Amino acid sequence: MAKPPSSGGRFAWRWVRAAGNTGCQRVLSREKPMNNEFLPTTTSLQIVRVDQGAVNERILAREAKVDYRRVEAASVKMPACFTSAEGKRLFVRMFATLQLNAHFISVIARTRLDPDDVARVETALRERLEAVSAALDRAIDGAEALFKANGITRVATYDTKALEIEVGVLSSSGRRYLEVLGKLDQLMPLLQTLEIHEVITTREVDKQRALVKRQVRGVATVARNFASGLRRRMNAPDEAVVVSGDAADDSAPEVVDAGAHEGGTSDVDLSLAMPADEPAEPGRADGDKSMAPRTATA
Repeated sequence: MAKPPSSGGRFAWRWVRAAGNTGCQRVLSREKPMNNEFLPTTTSLQIVRVDQGAVNERILAREAKVDYRRVEAASVKMPACFTSAEGKRLFVRMFATLQLNAHFISVIARTRLDPDDVARVETALRERLEAVSAALDRAIDGAEALFKANGITRVATYDTKALEIEVGVLSSSGRRYLEVLGKLDQLMPLLQTLEIHEVITTREVDKQRALVKRQVRGVATVARNFASGLRRRMNAPDEAVVVSGDAADDSAPEVVDAGAHEGGTSDVDLSLAMPADEPAEPGRADGDKSMAPRTATA
């Protein structure tokens, strides 16, 4: 029997002894290599399941839809992105409230009330926004100073998908409040990183987070109170429209600045003060009001 020709290709001939048979049998000398598309990769071997947008859908679904159909003003479309749980929820719950109330104060109330009185209300709201924004700036600067003092170079990140949305900004108050929400969203992972590295304790992080959220939420509450007061005056035209300067001063938040140490060294203050005129939240214990902010020094 003639020997079959040998080839050096992928499928080569070789002699084997078949069970219960004589002669030759063709077999593969080597298996076909696996395609690279089916090889396991680092990304395909995830050991945890991460969010793919379901968290954002749940947050948006639970909130009542705000009716903008009666707002005829033009708006500037601005992109907004929130990564922290606190930033997402405060944006969904409070931003539209402040926008509509600020629009009522600046546009609708001015058509029937004294423009000077409306301007004083606008000034009080703007001062509140500026004070909260400045306090958040100091808190972020203090956290970054603690990062540098403790040799921390990496910030904690969120595995949940970020909430990216295009926002229609109706007024300067809405733009300022959107910036405040962005600063709060920036501060949250900094506090979490400091807690992970045990620079501050978990209890202190919870206190700080509650104070910051309460202060940012208080801006929208003050805007709603101003709008309600102007609406009552519009419905009762016989009453005098008076906005006292003392009331405007009381509406401004108490901002705790970084105190000076003995000898002239200034501390890094991460605490933000609770506004004095903000109503208490329903269901919150009274003990939260008396919690003293902690001063963290680098």
